[in-house]
Amino acid sequence: MRQIHHDATTGLYRLRIETPSDLWRIARFLHPGEIVGASTTRRDPEAPPDVAGAERSRRRVFLAVRAEQVEFHGFTKHVRVTGPIVEGPFDIGRHHTLDLGEGEEVSVVKPRPSAADRTILEEGLKGVDDPTLLIAAVDWGDSAIVRLRGRAIQAVAEVRRTIAGKQYEGGQSEKDRKVYLEELLAILEREGATATAVLVVGPGFLKEELQHRIAEEHPDLKRKLKVYATAESGRVGVEELLRSGKATEALRGSVAAEEAEVVERLVRSLAGGRRTAVGPAEVAEAVDAGAPETLLVSESLLTDAALASTLDRARAARVKIFVVRDDGEAGHRLAALGRVAAILRYDWTSSVTPTGSTERPRAGPRTGA
Repeated sequence: MRQIHHDATTGLYRLRIETPSDLWRIARFLHPGEIVGASTTRRDPEAPPDVAGAERSRRRVFLAVRAEQVEFHGFTKHVRVTGPIVEGPFDIGRHHTLDLGEGEEVSVVKPRPSAADRTILEEGLKGVDDPTLLIAAVDWGDSAIVRLRGRAIQAVAEVRRTIAGKQYEGGQSEKDRKVYLEELLAILEREGATATAVLVVGPGFLKEELQHRIAEEHPDLKRKLKVYATAESGRVGVEELLRSGKATEALRGSVAAEEAEVVERLVRSLAGGRRTAVGPAEVAEAVDAGAPETLLVSESLLTDAALASTLDRARAARVKIFVVRDDGEAGHRLAALGRVAAILRYDWTSSVTPTGSTERPRAGPRTGA
């Protein structure tokens, strides 16, 4: 995302959408009630009256609408903003939908951006050069290849085949394995050409066979290649790698990888009774005590008025705020913990009774062990 212009007096932001992740960010940055503008097309009302409406020529114009609905369409990679036109050469008051995609500019008026708005904006402005990572979690007969860039995790291929058993060594088993290996190599060669790094992971020896063939036949791909062991293959193996921290260096700069890792850190700290606050009330109290190091919040809570002041206070205290997507394993894990939580920098005891519990509040400090 690139900030083209910002007027601190009026609160006007003009931003360029540059990556698929920026579409996700823009959909969370724009809210109903705000004035949103972009270049768009609309049927010309000045066309001759005898021309059928469906045949009236469309003009490209700048229109601003008062947003009533903001929708993110991840599959088609578009954000749609619908509302009545408040600025434009014609049709003031009529409804229109702005269809935003990569490479387009959008304007929005935000006189008082919230802490969540600032967090989303800053993440986008830092992420202009999001690395493109290709991850292949492979095993014989069950492999998944995905592409990571910023917030976007895009499925490239799932390669599932029946491989004959080892009792057919030298026969059908060998043929099946050779075909399967060639299919994976072709995908990695094709998709790896535009990737910053290629990570091949899995539980067995297939990843080493791929590494050997790539080293022999694809020197350009070899320079990007990293190999790691995981207990699982397929999409489960991809999720395992992202949350494990094994490939921290290779995944550096990937927001999707950071998201999985920070949620895993939260879950481990909570399981060990260490330095965490969970749920809106407990997190609010921890923020007032100056305890949080990192605050995690589900994207579905970004517009929650009750949480807004907590996020504002956390930001003022220079707490790192991390927005977690609702979809995906990390989002589901955070949702199970109340959709907002914090990793703390020091031992702290809450006076809040845990949600759904009839027990007394936590009575003793949590250890930092």
